[in-house]
Amino acid sequence: MGVVASMQGIHACSDAPYVLPRLGEKRASEGAYVWQKLWKTGAIVTNGTDVPVEEISPIASFHCSVTRDMVGTDSAFFPDQKLSREQALRTYAVNGAYVAFQDHESGSLTPGKWADITVLSRDIMTVPPDSILKTKVLYTIVGGKVVYTMK
Repeated sequence: MGVVASMQGIHACSDAPYVLPRLGEKRASEGAYVWQKLWKTGAIVTNGTDVPVEEISPIASFHCSVTRDMVGTDSAFFPDQKLSREQALRTYAVNGAYVAFQDHESGSLTPGKWADITVLSRDIMTVPPDSILKTKVLYTIVGGKVVYTMK
């Protein structure tokens, strides 16, 4: 159907304490931040931040997308709906480029595409989940040029 689900992963973690009391268990489980449910239907799931509602932190949003750890608790918000790390990365890169009609120019490291790369201090695809939040952006390359370097 060409459905695009534009989400901000961080909301599942920060909103979770409010969702159940307001929606109830049934409505929340069927429709609140149901990323895997959407993914399995073939919907294109994208991800981002929601400034100024949330801090601008793609790393925190990635962390929440793959853990759904509720802020201030030791539990996860409907953990069956969390994304794999590969899926979460895809929501930012490949899927983000697709919905911006730029998938022929960006979204993956492919010859002929723009060299847009963010270099991180840790491999967020393999580190323990609690280490994801300790990750820093070392530098960012856009169009083959370094546009940000951590000081």
